[in-house]
Amino acid sequence: MTQTISNRVFGIIPARYGSTRFPGKPLAPILGQPMFWHVFQRASRCPEIEKVVLATDSRRIAEAAQSHHVPYVMTRPDHPSGTDRVLEAADHLGVPENAVVINIQGDEPALQPEMLSELVGPFSEPEVQVATLISDMDPDQRGDRDQVKVVVDHRGNALYFSRAAIPYARDAEPAVYYRHIGLYAFRMATLRHFVALGPGRLERTEKLEQLRLLENGIPIRTVQTRHRSIGVDRPEDIAAVSRWLTSQSKG
Repeated sequence: MTQTISNRVFGIIPARYGSTRFPGKPLAPILGQPMFWHVFQRASRCPEIEKVVLATDSRRIAEAAQSHHVPYVMTRPDHPSGTDRVLEAADHLGVPENAVVINIQGDEPALQPEMLSELVGPFSEPEVQVATLISDMDPDQRGDRDQVKVVVDHRGNALYFSRAAIPYARDAEPAVYYRHIGLYAFRMATLRHFVALGPGRLERTEKLEQLRLLENGIPIRTVQTRHRSIGVDRPEDIAAVSRWLTSQSKG
């Protein structure tokens, strides 16, 4: 059960039009609706979140959001990461410094609302500044660079994230692999600090923005979830997500 937190919680979905592998991804149609609509609808079901908005740099996405009755904030096009975009949107909304802000990835149309409840649970502990989700990973997926791996300490704080297979089993010692789920929650003050730091060396190397936090000694609390979600990295992933959403609606 998720612990009660006293902070206000806001959800922001960064939705950039430009993408190297999948341009216009937030607008990709899934079962007759754009992908961002599915993310918004599912995130809005989380009882802990006071408000969910889309943060975009694209007029095309903004117009689609308006037509689908999804609240949005226009942001600058030059942000180096989605989390930088989230801060601009949070400032636009006037989010209080003591609030919790969730960066809800716009390519998770199969998001389970319960995952967001799990994500904000650790903020009942005053020392927690950032939280993210992880899940068990099939060892056969450890070589997939699209699947980000994470190793954690005994308290659940992240030690490192990588596209490489970590931990590396040098001998025949069995290893446990965790998959990182790209959802983050920040205290607003920590989110502001994150952006002020600017991209770090490891972040630029692995193209993983969460490494900016670890490089600067900011702990990331991980929460292991049993819930599953299907992300969209490439156009061919749309079919798998559509099948999953259809099966859920029939269930």
